[in-house]
Amino acid sequence: MRKAIDGLSILVSQQLTLDPFAGHLFGFCNRSRTIVKLLYWDRNGFCLWQKRLERHVFRWLTREAEVLAIDSRQLVWLLDGLDPLVVKGHSRLEYSTIS
Repeated sequence: MRKAIDGLSILVSQQLTLDPFAGHLFGFCNRSRTIVKLLYWDRNGFCLWQKRLERHVFRWLTREAEVLAIDSRQLVWLLDGLDPLVVKGHSRLEYSTIS
């Protein structure tokens, strides 16, 4: 994966037809699944974060050009080498009163 900020932001805008300025975190992985890049807009410029694994691979979607929304907890799992679609954490509880 050789794309940097400009290439990835254009990919988000044109190929995925999403707004790269929306405040979302966009994740990309190379073919060998050893590099993950995270792109996001931070008030006045793009930020690009990268993690390269020396020995293992990331659990990434096998289908290309698929958009998947994950939460911050699932992102941590992904970066730790877990499959965020398989790992299940505690479900969210919402209450309106205290008894």
